[in-house]
Amino acid sequence: MHVPDGFINAPTSAVTGVVAAGAIAVSLRGARRELDERTAPLAGLVAAFIFAVQMLNFPVAAGTSGHLLGGALAAILVGPFTGVLCVSVVLLMQGILFADGGLTALGVNITDMAIVTTVVAYAVFRGLVKVLPRTRRSVTAASFVAALLSVPAAAVAFTLLYAVGGTTDVAIGKVATAMIGVHVLIGLGEAAITALTVGAVIAVRPDLVYGARGLQQKLKLRVNGELVDAPAAEPVPVAARSHRKVWITGLVTSLVLAGFVSFYASASPDGLEKVAADKGIDKRTEEHASSDSPLADYGVKDIKDARLSGGLAGVIGVGVTVVAGSGVFWAVRRRRTADASPTAVENV
Repeated sequence: MHVPDGFINAPTSAVTGVVAAGAIAVSLRGARRELDERTAPLAGLVAAFIFAVQMLNFPVAAGTSGHLLGGALAAILVGPFTGVLCVSVVLLMQGILFADGGLTALGVNITDMAIVTTVVAYAVFRGLVKVLPRTRRSVTAASFVAALLSVPAAAVAFTLLYAVGGTTDVAIGKVATAMIGVHVLIGLGEAAITALTVGAVIAVRPDLVYGARGLQQKLKLRVNGELVDAPAAEPVPVAARSHRKVWITGLVTSLVLAGFVSFYASASPDGLEKVAADKGIDKRTEEHASSDSPLADYGVKDIKDARLSGGLAGVIGVGVTVVAGSGVFWAVRRRRTADASPTAVENV
């Protein structure tokens, strides 16, 4: 759903740029509360993982593909404010380095893919976990539904933006029907990826999943033929539990997905590209400002072998994203620590 330059006019793009900047500013403040000993080391990795999985387009209909948006996944794993920042970092790296998503449309893309998906997904997720049993399966199921609904929500948001500032004269009803229809199908793929990822992390380290905070499954013991609750074990201090294995596993997985598995991704246009071509939305598409980037279109310039070129570009993308994301979240985390220091408290 990366919107290129030329789909949305300049005034609307400017307004969404202001909205995106405001949301990022709010998220930077909100992320200070979310980034603790558990989430801070993993937030940059979550951004890199989203970048990698977004390279894996999957077929959803004849001649159409889809890929992960990642707002739901990021919000559930590291928190909604940090989730907005994660997806925004990915979009920024994609736009500057890979000519994916217009630079003048960066505000549109952040508003649509980072803000809308994260807010909708986390609202749905929190609503579901409040009424469902507090179990790992319930958290995974809530993740599935939240991710599923976040994608058509983003399609609706794009349709509204197009209705306000579209650069071509296309009936908005046709755009809405086509966008929502295909993105419901893409949402199923988003939901499956999100639920599998959240479920996998919960299975090994539920304490690392922001949306599963407080999740406890009572151990049952059979006494005299009856099941009774076992005595609660002493919790392991967060600082004493290493994140290294999870971090290394996640990074290696991201590198493999982007550097190898991405070669087998669907080559069909994604949902927005397909709708744009079918309905004529793309008539005024402009050339990307970074079209001459050495990594444009997810390939390394001057490397002729498609497999090597694409794989190397994916590995570079994962590396740059994890470094950029980790830098941002380290700075936010450090600011939180500074705000909570005795000196800061005394000054207050």
